[in-house]
Amino acid sequence: MRLSPTYKMPFKRRLEGKTDYNRRLGMLKSKKPRLVVRKSLKYIRAQIVDFDKVGDKTVVAASSQELKKRGWKFATDNLPAAYLTGLMIGKRALKKGIKEAILDTGLYKSTKGSRIYATAKGAIDAGLKIPLDQKILPNNDRISGKHITAYSQKAGNLTAEFEKIKAKIE
Repeated sequence: MRLSPTYKMPFKRRLEGKTDYNRRLGMLKSKKPRLVVRKSLKYIRAQIVDFDKVGDKTVVAASSQELKKRGWKFATDNLPAAYLTGLMIGKRALKKGIKEAILDTGLYKSTKGSRIYATAKGAIDAGLKIPLDQKILPNNDRISGKHITAYSQKAGNLTAEFEKIKAKIE
């Protein structure tokens, strides 16, 4: 393959499939902070990120890992843990003076009621303004873990534990 002098090499992150620059540009044009939600096999991480010419600045961060320190005895990668992580990030953002943000889901597919939207619902319930359609957010039964308790009685009383941790965060 012969390269012409006008050939422009694509960005490395675009080639690796890590960044959608058109979507990123659209979010940056809003000039609002982004609520960045990322999930792994074990944890949910949320950050409020502001754009800077030098590089993005993380203003506030929260992880579902922190729930263990607050007494959470269950998995940290499910819907209730995602909601509580969103509640934490929302409270921290309000303390820093951030009142609104836009949701940055990255390259994750948009799935109704997913952990990403549970995190966003937690941030909204904490008082953060995030423009989202209410239909895409998970319902309260799923957020409180009733679907998990119904599926497996060995999980203990997840709903009671959820309410206890939620009260500690608020």
